[in-house]
Amino acid sequence: MIHLQKSHPHRPVPMYKSFLSVSGFTLLSRLTGFLRDIVLSGVLGAGMMMDAFAVAQRLPNHFRAIFGEGAFNAAYVPTYLRVLEQDGQTRAQNFANQIFTLLLLSQVVMLALGWLFMPAFVDLLAPGFSRDPQKYELAVSLTRITFPYLFCITLVTMHSATLNAHGVFAVPAFAPVLLNVVTMAFLAISFLFPSAAYAAATGVVASGVAQLVLLMLEARRHGLIEKIAKPGLGQDVRAFFRMFGPAVIGSSGVQIAMFADTIIGSLLATGGLSSLYYAERLYQLPIGLVGVAAGTVLLPEMSRCFARENWEGAFTAQNRTLAMSVALTAPFVVAFMVIPDFLVRALFEHGRFQIEDSLATAAVLRAYGAGLLAMVAINALRSGFQAMGDTKTPMYVALGALAINLLLKIALYQPLGAVGIAVATSVNAWVNVGLLAILALRRYLFQPDKTFGSILLACATASVILANIALWLQGPFLALARAIGGVPGLLAGVAGLGLLGALVYGAALVAGARALGVTAAEMGLSRLIRRK
Repeated sequence: MIHLQKSHPHRPVPMYKSFLSVSGFTLLSRLTGFLRDIVLSGVLGAGMMMDAFAVAQRLPNHFRAIFGEGAFNAAYVPTYLRVLEQDGQTRAQNFANQIFTLLLLSQVVMLALGWLFMPAFVDLLAPGFSRDPQKYELAVSLTRITFPYLFCITLVTMHSATLNAHGVFAVPAFAPVLLNVVTMAFLAISFLFPSAAYAAATGVVASGVAQLVLLMLEARRHGLIEKIAKPGLGQDVRAFFRMFGPAVIGSSGVQIAMFADTIIGSLLATGGLSSLYYAERLYQLPIGLVGVAAGTVLLPEMSRCFARENWEGAFTAQNRTLAMSVALTAPFVVAFMVIPDFLVRALFEHGRFQIEDSLATAAVLRAYGAGLLAMVAINALRSGFQAMGDTKTPMYVALGALAINLLLKIALYQPLGAVGIAVATSVNAWVNVGLLAILALRRYLFQPDKTFGSILLACATASVILANIALWLQGPFLALARAIGGVPGLLAGVAGLGLLGALVYGAALVAGARALGVTAAEMGLSRLIRRK
């Protein structure tokens, strides 16, 4: 018996509420992730163990992003919702069972291949490690430990996508918190392992098991748990694979670029790959908090609207999501480009992480910050194509941007080091989002309205004000952090400046938007106020 009272497809949770739910739990995930990285920077530093662990964690995450979150959601959610809207829950459940079975079989094969050919995978991902046999052997061992995380998290993605299609976002958004909490728990008992790197790697795979159990319980609670079925290639499954193939290639573009970061980073001096890792952890905060949340919520919303031929509703949802994404991301752009030294020193400079590591990481972070707005906007623009079942156009765009990205990485990594790799990533993001916007406008898959333009202008004005405040106050807040001392002092300094900046930016944004004629209702504020 299927119970859908809380997630009926015809009575979806209001989109702004779902967005805030996903963003809120993603924020919790990123905050606990920062705590985890603070622990990692103190225990592993920025040397051999951290370089090896960075590779061990990247490999399963790359495969997950290629075959799981990005490509899978792009093909599965629109197809599932179309079947649900047109043919009912029984056929939708049968479709979900078929896809789940095929996904389970593919992951068993992938896991076996990974364990058998792990040295080849590490050679491919980090060829520079071969110059240091000790680092290479450590990377192979750690990656063998972390690789089962891919199996668990891919099935988590399947359960999350089905729940999202029924308007259930909170628990899937919370699940990544377990990665950080469980990894820190294992680091706390690292004395039981050969080294702290082995403890961290074991924590990663244990967190995957914990996330899978959590999502299975939530899916069962809503009567949406998938079951193993006899594999088949019915009409709905074939429609899924017609979308899935191009989506995999499109998602591969971003992941190949990240593979290239790791490959080229392994050719840099020791510590280069670590500076990329720590900077990436910071700039991934707004991408996960805003960009991923926007895509997660917007894709089922636009798919549902398109299935009902509600074009105005789809474009309104897209405009408001993009406006909210830009408004929430702009402060991070200011922070990463104006005060990256303060952020990195306050968050990571302790234990084995020294001032030279901070300066190197801050330079990389500033380069990533230049492309942050584009990175966040990509998901919202891509959702318009995916909701219409078009995964080929985003694929072609991603591959074109990838070619430029790889050429820039090769050209810039020697003169600029890790900074050159980050610059190429930012350029890639702007090329990608620019092409998507142009094509979406031509195909009537993106129709910006006056409110969207007004909010952009208000964001720009508020960002200029925030940049001046940040420059003025970074010194006093860093001094405060040092005076308090230890990790609590560092976190207090960042939190204090962040809170003050958020208040100034929020006030300036609201004032600017109202001056341009944007109402509280158009910004989504009136609904939030009424629900308090």
